[in-house]
Amino acid sequence: MEFRSGYINIIGKPNAGKSTLSNLLVGERLSIITPKAQTTRRRILGIVNEPGYQLIFTDNPGIIDKPEYKLQEWMNQQIAIALKDADVLVYVATPDERPDLNLGLMKGLQETEKPLFIVINKMDISDQATLQSCMDSWQEAFPKARLAPVSALLDAGVAGLMELIKAEVPVHPPYFETDALTDLQERFFVTEIIREKILEQYHQEIPYAVEVAIEEFKEKEDITVIRAVIYVIRESQKIIIIGKKGAAIKQLGVASRTAMEAWLGQKVFLELFVKIRGDWKDDDRMLKQFGYQ
Repeated sequence: MEFRSGYINIIGKPNAGKSTLSNLLVGERLSIITPKAQTTRRRILGIVNEPGYQLIFTDNPGIIDKPEYKLQEWMNQQIAIALKDADVLVYVATPDERPDLNLGLMKGLQETEKPLFIVINKMDISDQATLQSCMDSWQEAFPKARLAPVSALLDAGVAGLMELIKAEVPVHPPYFETDALTDLQERFFVTEIIREKILEQYHQEIPYAVEVAIEEFKEKEDITVIRAVIYVIRESQKIIIIGKKGAAIKQLGVASRTAMEAWLGQKVFLELFVKIRGDWKDDDRMLKQFGYQ
């Protein structure tokens, strides 16, 4: 049997369930998951190694129709890259979504010669008539695509989708070592854990105004020491992050540390600081510093 390896790029609109699906396909929780839109900002790569296969899944930011600042423009650029370098494309839709053929992305999907799967997620919260209507509209717009209804939340239909994807992966030597899980470092996942807990704990504009940077990551024999900075745009946001007498940031620290210890498999000493950096989302220098350019 010839070895097969390739990039399976998962794209779609915000809150379609791309990250939940990606984590299930990879078998590891690499992408953070929250009900809030634009949770995923970067391209997250997860690798599945099986006898005869290396499947490289990428979870990409949600498509933003009208970017409002440079960070969102950068996020959309990642989607354009995903269209180009995929061996297999997976577009995740929900039962209430219909193809908008005026979008440049949709035109790109129609023109692609690569294997394309239209995954209709969240079938568990849809009635059969709505689901069928959705599938009919996507099949009409993309007659060459394979349609797959799933519920990523309930892990329904995902195993079957994996087998269909495997059949489309090209013959190619492995791109990574056969024991690799991702190309990202632990520092990245630590920042994502903190950002996930911010998304869960805070509301309104706070989750979208923050970025997290690691200032120290020191692994010792029995503990990992981490010092992280939470950057916000305004003084009022800093006050909310810290909370009355520091209660909110203490709660954030406990939740983040607990998740980090589960991820790293050892004790963690975590310190959190909050700094103001103007509108970092529109600042080329700051975006580069945070790894977005």
